[in-house]
Amino acid sequence: MSVQRLRTEKRFSEIVIHNGTVYLAGQLAENLDGDIVAQSQETLASVDQFLAEAGTDKSKVLSVTIYVKDMDAHYAGMNQVYDAWVAEGCAPARACVAAAMYDPRVLVEMTVIAAL
Repeated sequence: MSVQRLRTEKRFSEIVIHNGTVYLAGQLAENLDGDIVAQSQETLASVDQFLAEAGTDKSKVLSVTIYVKDMDAHYAGMNQVYDAWVAEGCAPARACVAAAMYDPRVLVEMTVIAAL
């Protein structure tokens, strides 16, 4: 079975498609000056964009892993945005963990697996 890689760089591909499944690399906001709400909105907009590029959408999301810099400070704000984003009746499997980020301004990052 073939593997399709989109937006490939030396270290990773933003999108990998294999056997009817779409894998997105960790997505995060480009504007790292925003608060958790702004970064969550921008992150999920990026997820929407890459899913569309792969030929699918958020109603087909199977799993989301969410990395949050500070659960006490950011969990509620992230969930406010995430809950509004999830397609009605299509809640995916999900994990949410506290994580040290590569840049201290990053408040949230998400990896997504979706069906085509």
